[in-house]
Amino acid sequence: MDKRLSWWLVIVGVVLLGSILVVLFGGLLFLLIRPAAGTAGTGLLGLYGSNGERIYFTGTNSRGERIPFSGGPRWLYMHGGGCAACHGSDGRGGSPIMMGTAISSDIRYKHLLEEDEHGEGEEHPPYTDALIKRAITQGLDPAGEPLDLTMPRWRLSDRDLNDLLEYLKGLDEGN
Repeated sequence: MDKRLSWWLVIVGVVLLGSILVVLFGGLLFLLIRPAAGTAGTGLLGLYGSNGERIYFTGTNSRGERIPFSGGPRWLYMHGGGCAACHGSDGRGGSPIMMGTAISSDIRYKHLLEEDEHGEGEEHPPYTDALIKRAITQGLDPAGEPLDLTMPRWRLSDRDLNDLLEYLKGLDEGN
């Protein structure tokens, strides 16, 4: 057999073997990081303990669906993200929203239920569970006034909204 033909066969064999290995390892990695059917979205090797936590940090639910929204900062449309992108991992807020001037609010559950002033110039009645859900989905405070336009108006299913509210309640305990 011609030496050049032998080398071509060796090269094709190595490329083919390498491709097979990449597919096998890629499939194995996918199986490790994807959420299992019927779980609370604990993909990424168990990074999120609940669907609500996953929504809070990523803006995606346990089915891997990106939660649709309107309004909010422009970078959110390109890069995605959840509540934590503005309100912080602990829900305390207090930082300027990236590429904007608004200061994020403290969204810890107990804080939202207080009758005290909720932020600079924010005087309104305390939130209830229904009013928190309305703030998340419609962008209205308890008095019915619009929240800052940097607050996205999330279009969550009832299940996802309830899961997110349960996660917010746990922020007081430090999740």
